[in-house]
Amino acid sequence: MYNFLKRTLKTLFPNISNKFEFTIRRVLSLFYFGNKVYCGVCESNFKRFILLDNAELSCPKCGSLSRQRRMWKFINETIPFKKSDFILHFSPSKILQKKFKKIYPNYVSTDYCGNLKTDKSYDILNIDVADNSFDIIICYHVLEHIIDDMKAMSELNRALKPGGKLIVQTPFKEGGIYEDYSITTKEDRLKHFGQDDHVRIYSVQGLKERLEKVSFNVEVFSFKEAVDNKFGFKPEEHIILCTK
Repeated sequence: MYNFLKRTLKTLFPNISNKFEFTIRRVLSLFYFGNKVYCGVCESNFKRFILLDNAELSCPKCGSLSRQRRMWKFINETIPFKKSDFILHFSPSKILQKKFKKIYPNYVSTDYCGNLKTDKSYDILNIDVADNSFDIIICYHVLEHIIDDMKAMSELNRALKPGGKLIVQTPFKEGGIYEDYSITTKEDRLKHFGQDDHVRIYSVQGLKERLEKVSFNVEVFSFKEAVDNKFGFKPEEHIILCTK
């Protein structure tokens, strides 16, 4: 029902559906009333998450996806931010951007493509800030879109303060990194990389090694969950934490 309603609203009223997304979600969440699953982002219980067309599990109320719920839990339990931290967040989800803005006065969101409503539109290959500007940078599901990813990693390192933290995640595969820059069409990129605007699939070890090459200290956090876990987390997930 949700997928059909969302497509219909976006087709008929694209601006209205975007503007009132959270209001619409609050109403829809009433149909998911229950106590079987829990979203840690909006701190709400439901009978189930919404299964999207791409097999992702979305929170009925706030729209968070599994990776966003995991990130929120990871940040709060593993590296809780200080209120004074200067934070840069690339391509954030609406709900996490909203939550971060309420808590951290020095939070800056950015999206270069202009698909999201953010504070800035920094080019990750040439971030328009001084050296050592941020205590925290969040770069979630971004690097797999960037052809010159080593340049992007160097820029992320430059923009971080000494001792600062970079939180990274991408889709991962076993083995080595798979990339082929001769693959350029959307159809072929979808076939080879899993999404039509991706240019590679990292392995955990491969991404770790590239981040280390630009002078980050890198730690990998791996999580395993039951398939039917109540938090809607993916059964297996990895988050990479870099320190300058």
